[in-house]
Amino acid sequence: MTLTLEWMEWTLPTAIFFSTIFLILVAMTIWQTVAPSIERRGFLPIPTTPGDRLFIGLLGSAYLFLAWLALTDFTLWIMLGIAVVWMIVVMRWG
Repeated sequence: MTLTLEWMEWTLPTAIFFSTIFLILVAMTIWQTVAPSIERRGFLPIPTTPGDRLFIGLLGSAYLFLAWLALTDFTLWIMLGIAVVWMIVVMRWG
């Protein structure tokens, strides 16, 4: 049985994106294995661990990008900057 992935368009930006997400998840797993953290409350309405905040930040970034694409014609580089700031805020103070 041959597995073909010809239907997938793996461009360099796509590969970089998914590789980065994968590496972040691996780093978070190693970090939480070596030094487990406790839940804390920030501005989010629930107690969260760093893993929870990473998930919430990534999910929020995805929704922000979708809204950006639907509502504006501006470049995605601006949204990338906003998403990075969002991730930093959620990871630090969420």
